Amino acid sequence: MQLFDWIVLIVTLLFIVGYGSWKTKGSKNVEDFILGNNETPWYTVGLSVMATQASAITFLSTPGQAYHDGMGFIQFYFGLPIAMIVICVTFIPLYHKNKVFTAYEFLEKRFDLKTRSLAAILFLVQRGLGTGLTIYAPAIILSALLGWNLTLMNIIIGVMVIIYTFSGGTKAVNVTQKQQMFVIMSGMFITFFLILHYLPNDMTFTSALHIAGANDKMNIVDFSFDPEEKYTFWSGITGGFFLALAYFGTDQSQVGRYLSGKSVRESQMGLIMNGLLKVPMQFFILLTGVMVFVFFQFNPVPLNFNPNNKIVIEKSPYKEEYHALEKKLSSLSEDKKVINLLYIDQLNQDFDNPILRKELVTLSNKEKDLRDRAKEIISKADSNSETNDKDYVFFHFILNYLPKGLIGLLLAVILSAAMSSTASGLNALASTTAIDIYKRNLKTEKSEKHYLNATKFFTLFWGIVAILFACVGTLFENLIQLVNIIGSIFYGTVLGIFLVGFYLRRVKAKAMFYSAIISQLTIFIIYYFMIAIYPSGQEKLGYLWLNFIGAILTIVLSLFMQLAFFRNEPDAEEIII
Repeated sequence: MQLFDWIVLIVTLLFIVGYGSWKTKGSKNVEDFILGNNETPWYTVGLSVMATQASAITFLSTPGQAYHDGMGFIQFYFGLPIAMIVICVTFIPLYHKNKVFTAYEFLEKRFDLKTRSLAAILFLVQRGLGTGLTIYAPAIILSALLGWNLTLMNIIIGVMVIIYTFSGGTKAVNVTQKQQMFVIMSGMFITFFLILHYLPNDMTFTSALHIAGANDKMNIVDFSFDPEEKYTFWSGITGGFFLALAYFGTDQSQVGRYLSGKSVRESQMGLIMNGLLKVPMQFFILLTGVMVFVFFQFNPVPLNFNPNNKIVIEKSPYKEEYHALEKKLSSLSEDKKVINLLYIDQLNQDFDNPILRKELVTLSNKEKDLRDRAKEIISKADSNSETNDKDYVFFHFILNYLPKGLIGLLLAVILSAAMSSTASGLNALASTTAIDIYKRNLKTEKSEKHYLNATKFFTLFWGIVAILFACVGTLFENLIQLVNIIGSIFYGTVLGIFLVGFYLRRVKAKAMFYSAIISQLTIFIIYYFMIAIYPSGQEKLGYLWLNFIGAILTIVLSLFMQLAFFRNEPDAEEIII
């Protein structure tokens, strides 16, 4: 970090915080604070929806995911465009017709207060954890790579977000997310083209893709029916569809973005924009990770990208054994460079040499073996060390190979992404707590100013909770997977409640409430016995299937319980469908 990098970083972040606070200060009532007075144009809705999902975890973990496992993760998003269409046709019109502040308000009108409260509480639990992770993810990487204090980083990121979210509510979130998306995508495009520029002079983009393909990084679609595979076409188009439907259709952090739209049409156009751009954006981020992999075929690469592990090794009796592996990797890297240059030369002559291609695979397997042995040594040196280094790959490249100024810009990208998703999370948590829990259960009538102040208080409260979650967080196998796993555990049940509410009028409140509880408990059991107790890569079920199972189980159980036990239950308050 040079002085210029610090200037770029600090000016970018202060501008976003200051502009958001100044532009949106002085909310007059709850409707203004939560819905932004329904003044948001469609393009701002679309950008805000994208920025909410594109957290720092996306830009830290996704390139590392592609570096290690290739482009297959893109299948996770295959169901998203279909989900956007369903939400535009069903969810958005119903939310607007019923004039709701939050998604869960709809459930009381359709069922009862218990069902509304249950869905709201499930949301608060998972989004509270998720918001903490959006702070923790960049903080742990920055603290490890730059030597910054982790707790201090968590507090700084959290406080910056609280300032403008507390000040301006939904308007502040929407306004700042436009600037954040501009910073994010500018930084990523510049980085991508710099990577291509750093590749050997006689190497074309097509040659780079050939090298990635020879190392199995370009296997985009897997049509396998194996339920143990995390990412396949089928899990993406079903589990991914249900996850996207639940996230964008029932998660208040997203629902709040398009409920602020000027009209039903503006909200729908914003979501369609997200549906059209999200998959290409994720493809581009993954491809950036693949290009980082290609770059390191010609440049020195560490045995483990997490610098903390190097410190642990140097203080342990295993350092000589580790150094021996580093020497082997260095020698292997030279061999890889030679073979890759020969392979490029052959490709430039329009000849894809199968012998050289096979040699590339052999060298990659040898490197993987060295890395696995290094992880074993790190674990022996300190059993609490996180040996998985996927989340550190992209940042290692940023710090060691980008020119002055761009390091500051990329740090601003990471922190902007953290702030955008954290702000949406805090805004949604505050709205849900104030409207669905506090206001609904308050016995006496209060003024609009009281509820506005309560919503601001809950923004501050959840900001502090998120910072505390971040401070006690622990790194999982991969942060982007952890966020999606947490969502998958809860989203299926919540989505099932909404789908029954939208499409199955014969199911009433009691059948819905008890079915949702049974379904959620069942998902906890399935997750524990088929996923949690197994080492990474050996799970008996891909976590994406939890969304599908939870939603279907909730729907089937509610129909069964309605017919078997609650056949004569009267209708709830009439609702506009």
